Amino acid sequence: MRIWLRLVLFCACACGAGTTPVRPEPGTNGSLHGRLPFPSDNPWNQPVDRAPVDPNSKNLIGSIGADTPLHPDFGSFWEGQPLGIPYVVVDSHTPRQRLHFEYAEESDPGPYPIPARPAVEAGDDHHLLLIDRDQWKLYELYHFSKDSRKAGSGAIFDLSSNRLRPAGWTSADAAGLPIFPGLVRYDEVVEAGEIRHALRYTVSRSRRAYLAPARHQAGASDDPNLPPMGMRVRLKADYDISGFPAQAQVILRALKTYGMICADNGSDWFISGTHDARWNDEQLSSLKRVTGKDLEVIKMSGPVGR
Repeated sequence: MRIWLRLVLFCACACGAGTTPVRPEPGTNGSLHGRLPFPSDNPWNQPVDRAPVDPNSKNLIGSIGADTPLHPDFGSFWEGQPLGIPYVVVDSHTPRQRLHFEYAEESDPGPYPIPARPAVEAGDDHHLLLIDRDQWKLYELYHFSKDSRKAGSGAIFDLSSNRLRPAGWTSADAAGLPIFPGLVRYDEVVEAGEIRHALRYTVSRSRRAYLAPARHQAGASDDPNLPPMGMRVRLKADYDISGFPAQAQVILRALKTYGMICADNGSDWFISGTHDARWNDEQLSSLKRVTGKDLEVIKMSGPVGR
């Protein structure tokens, strides 16, 4: 009853009781109040719970790790360091900056709306994710350096469009995909109690190929048993999630309905989400009870780029 009431109240707030949706809140990890990045028919937002299983699913899962657990690569803090990727909601008044890119030939020149104290991902990748709530655009930077006004790469996405990046182009992610729409976010899991999109995961070894909606590959092998960038998996429908805590159940329901998309090379079955001090890390850690053999690959069709 409490969950149902929370959903009703959240939807009433998000939809304004039939009026214009509430604008996303400005600032770090600002709530989107139910607003969905990209159109409803975008691949990120399409359910795959009834999609056929790929005939090579078992081998593909095995190459990543049938007994390897899912790992929430997000939360509050790990050994004193922020865990996960924050994002920042900005507006049309945020100062715009031109940056110098290492991979300029595959980067969008900008300018980028960068606040005075941007929340940059800790660790090695230094991602900076910016959502302009007025223009409804997403700006993503890889290896951002505030002091030098440099970044490894940059990509800009119109959140009202399904347009993909040019074939063969990277983004702030190895797969040429946007990062933000695949994150597990606090405002969805806790405020809304529902995730309505696919998630993002990494693998240690990938094929030298990519599958739409991915636009770029980062592999070193042509082994057909390795996942291409863009490969989508889902949690099996008969997997019992009733024994998991509330926050984990929201994530697992999304994995059954929308699955998750291979977006980068990293550790196997690491799921991306936001750094947020409000997360209950103990509840998130329960996701490690799920292993690769509990997943299945959605059937891959169409051309695979290289």
